[in-house]
Amino acid sequence: MEKSERSLFRLVALGVVALVIMLHPSAVPAAGAILINGAGATFPAPIYAKWFDEYHKLHSDIEINYQSLGSGAGIRQLLAGTVDFGASDAPMTDEQLSQSKVKILHFPTVLGAVVPTYNIPGVTQELKFTPEALAGIFLGTIKVWNDGSLAKANPGVKLPDSEIVVIHRSDGSGTTFVWTDYLSKVSPDWKSNVGAGPSVSWKVGLGGKGNEGVAGLIKQTPFSLGYVELVYAVQNQMAYGMVRNSAGAFVKADLNTVTHAAAAAAKSMPEDFRVSITNASGRDAYPIASFTWLLIPSTISDTSKRNALTGFLKWMLHDGQRMTGALSYAPLPREVVTKEEKAISQIH
Repeated sequence: MEKSERSLFRLVALGVVALVIMLHPSAVPAAGAILINGAGATFPAPIYAKWFDEYHKLHSDIEINYQSLGSGAGIRQLLAGTVDFGASDAPMTDEQLSQSKVKILHFPTVLGAVVPTYNIPGVTQELKFTPEALAGIFLGTIKVWNDGSLAKANPGVKLPDSEIVVIHRSDGSGTTFVWTDYLSKVSPDWKSNVGAGPSVSWKVGLGGKGNEGVAGLIKQTPFSLGYVELVYAVQNQMAYGMVRNSAGAFVKADLNTVTHAAAAAAKSMPEDFRVSITNASGRDAYPIASFTWLLIPSTISDTSKRNALTGFLKWMLHDGQRMTGALSYAPLPREVVTKEEKAISQIH
């Protein structure tokens, strides 16, 4: 390329960059901006999007980017060192923690519920599900909507003689962990044949990626049933059922019933915050509830990132908790907040 041609090329390139900046000033990071990247669970993605946006308004020099990819992907990226933090609805296992070069800390952020949601043309009543029925449907032993076990729990509801189309997650998912953790506690057949985990060998059904993908599949598939985090059912105006809890009561997921599920666990929360609260005791407790966690390395060499993350955690534990209800999440119990405030000091 001749010298004159190179000069012309540079001028054109500079012009294009200038035009991009004028049209999209946000495409260029501000001088001195602190960029923090995270990835993981779709379960808490709506509240995380709200929090990161609100925190940026308070601290314009801090930008927290979050990719809602699923808990499994978040853990993998954290272990690979491609993100500054991960997020999961399933606590990391001892084996996963051993793969990290630095200690990983779990910080509960909110409480949520996983709900059985369905699409049955012609049925407008709210359905009730027993633990046995949910396990049977996902094991493939209960195949039609008017099966005797479903009809018995829903007297007066005209259930169709149509095959149940089961929808589940196709990706490694904390929501799946919560769902299968619950089924493993209430069904010996499920525990021995499938078990609990972010990814399992499904006996029946179609897979959707993320809570968004499952919700979309259920909405477009007549006679389907699947599981999603409560906020996705609410936002998509999807029907979701009551579930019989360990006290024998049929309970619908809401802020109150999820808070009841967390009450017992809060008093005996382990130091590392890794705990399961599915099938909790108490007449008012919704049985398929869970904490969700941010996964933060205990050692962060970049001082500005470390200060930004610890500052966000402190804000999240107080101001952030007041924003949870509007998005159908339950706030953290006071006892958990107190323990987390102390745990933040482990980040150095």
